Amino acid sequence: MKVFVNRTLSEHGIKIMEDAGIEVVQWGEKRDLSSEELIRHCRDCNGLLSAGPNKIDRVFLNACAHLKVIALHSVGFDHVDVAEATRLNIPVGNTPGVLSGATADTAFLLMLAASRKAFFHHKRILNSQWGFFDPMADLGIELTGKTLGIFGLGKIGFEMAKRCAGAYDMPVIYHNRSRNEEAEARFNARRVSFNELLEQSDVLSAHAVFTPETRGRFDKDAFAKMKRTAIFINTARGGMHVEQDLIEALQKGLIWGAGLDVTNPEPMAHDNPLLQIPNVAVLPHIGSATSETRSAMTRMAAENIIAGLRGEPLPYPVNPEVGRV
Repeated sequence: MKVFVNRTLSEHGIKIMEDAGIEVVQWGEKRDLSSEELIRHCRDCNGLLSAGPNKIDRVFLNACAHLKVIALHSVGFDHVDVAEATRLNIPVGNTPGVLSGATADTAFLLMLAASRKAFFHHKRILNSQWGFFDPMADLGIELTGKTLGIFGLGKIGFEMAKRCAGAYDMPVIYHNRSRNEEAEARFNARRVSFNELLEQSDVLSAHAVFTPETRGRFDKDAFAKMKRTAIFINTARGGMHVEQDLIEALQKGLIWGAGLDVTNPEPMAHDNPLLQIPNVAVLPHIGSATSETRSAMTRMAAENIIAGLRGEPLPYPVNPEVGRV
């Protein structure tokens, strides 16, 4: 059995596959494969381990319908045509749960950085602007006792709530399709409507799954309903906010600040206006970028690959209804 891996990944996970008798071919160049290249590399393979932005769409799936398994090195699978993979009887797996803590850490970091204009002040030093002391210039805001609003209180949102409630005694409100009884019991979290979330949050952190329903959910109308002192955090998917609307909301003072680990599009252009706004912090999608988390993600992806090639149910399936014989 042979597997194509479209990135250089943790050696631990690669060894797990090799120890299972699988031949592993890794793409080593520091550039994205084109769709045609990905198809060509997968034509003589039995499985694909995919990390990064490659679209696993209808064209790819039908060209590579022979694949026994596709393992994603991610939790999100919005870049995969899951319905088509299911129709072709190709099991798809992801890596849920393992990156919740690391991603929540990133959201917490962005909240702090935006609240104190940390990235802006760092740039002041780089630009030789650390000079005259003005005690009333470029002030930040404090977080203690402020209301944390979570859009999508799942595993990552829960970890964010834990950090904010523990460090800053922040009351927690959230908007979900269903109740999160554990969060309600542990943090006294209160489930609210989407409009109430917008109106009551001092920090609004997006952690929902990216779907057609959540695409562009944070647009000019949403930002107009938020507090002028609010900070918007997005570590989920860039497509969840309308970037031009966010820029205008910040420039017009409709909200106070923003912290983004995801942008729309990605990568962000170096001259994007968000990078020049003092109370904005932007990171290049590093939510899961710790050695521990990335190693665990590769291990889970390897376990999905091994199970799929053996015709067994995937331990972390996206489409569990697919049965392999």
